[in-house]
Amino acid sequence: MSEKIDKILSLTESYIDEKNKANKFIAGVTRVRTSGAAWDGNDISSLVKACLDAWITDGTESYEFEKLLSTFLKQRYGVFCNSGSSANLLAMSALTSKRLGSRALKRGDEVITVAAGFPTTINPIIQNGLVPVFVDISLPSYNALPHAIEEAITDKTKAIMIAHTLGNPYKAQEVRDIADRSELWVIADCCDALGAEYEGKSLPSFADMSTFSFYPAHHISAGEGGAITTNSPILDKILRSFRDWGRDCWCQTGKDNTCGKRYGFDLGDLPKGFDHKYTYSEIGYNLKATDLQAALVASQIKKLPRFIDARRRTWEFYREHFSELEKYFILPEPTYKSNPSWFGFMLSVRDDAPFSRKDIVSYLDDSKVDTRMLFAGNAVKHPAYKDKPYLISGTLHKSDFVMNSGFWIGVSPVVTPPMREYVAQKIMEFCKTK
Repeated sequence: MSEKIDKILSLTESYIDEKNKANKFIAGVTRVRTSGAAWDGNDISSLVKACLDAWITDGTESYEFEKLLSTFLKQRYGVFCNSGSSANLLAMSALTSKRLGSRALKRGDEVITVAAGFPTTINPIIQNGLVPVFVDISLPSYNALPHAIEEAITDKTKAIMIAHTLGNPYKAQEVRDIADRSELWVIADCCDALGAEYEGKSLPSFADMSTFSFYPAHHISAGEGGAITTNSPILDKILRSFRDWGRDCWCQTGKDNTCGKRYGFDLGDLPKGFDHKYTYSEIGYNLKATDLQAALVASQIKKLPRFIDARRRTWEFYREHFSELEKYFILPEPTYKSNPSWFGFMLSVRDDAPFSRKDIVSYLDDSKVDTRMLFAGNAVKHPAYKDKPYLISGTLHKSDFVMNSGFWIGVSPVVTPPMREYVAQKIMEFCKTK
């Protein structure tokens, strides 16, 4: 049997590697994507092996990946789930748990966030009956500044939930200091910033919980998948409860009576000795991932340092090549004291440029070069939020500017050196015609 498995895995690996080699870039014909999963034969053979084990829900592979991720990020706990959006939902929901006592968030409490981000950084705030308080971003970092966050704090503020934009860290220590002075929770959305550092420390070091996405656009990919890391034992327990139907039991899938007193609890108004495996302490979900996803991303995390280096090299390539275009674009800059793990290269068309964003992104699209907006641009302009409760601290002028004038190009490992040369050439050619 083992010989058959070895043969299947060997054939799978060679097939995928040969298929990848066959994908040749042809300038102007092959589309240059902003992102995509960089899966090789080893990754897919790991997936196939997990399939052959026929344990499809979360199990050994999931638990192993949680350890790999938390170790990489220097965190005590990692909780694997089915998407980065679910990770954000779990993190915010965890803060509403009664187990947190006086620090639990209640309906109507305020959470500071940014409007120029991805919707699922904002949505869990609303979904938990809380009120998002939007602050503006600053260019050229595209992150909220600490003083804007501090000015947004009221006696109803209980948490801060913001993302490190496009892999560029916000001023994490300063935000942590603000949160500590006001006894606020910090949830850092690191979905676009896996592996980034601030002041020489991993970004999760500065947050109570940090969230990650393993969608194909991100630094490593499980196809679909996400995670939360924390150093707090109580938050780890609450997160797992919310992820696993809200149950009080902490047994892993397929395990029973880990605590040794499965029928010895007296909780709620249940009869004494009611099965702990079917006792529920939170209003939870089922947001578990599968061992198939875990097998993929566990293979990928071993390549993560190489992927991050590739992203940094491509970002630096664009920054150098576009330096002469500053009269047309606001070029991005890394946050001082940070070491970004870049997700994309941001370009914002200046108000006095002789062309619009639509002009250049249409030209790039015709040239087979993909671009993306800075996610929602300004979330409050979207129909989803028109009838929802929210507050704005100060103005959102920069968010509006980015909504109208900003776009980014890809720096992921799927963007090869010939591809980035072509992208730079097309952008330079477009600007010269103007």
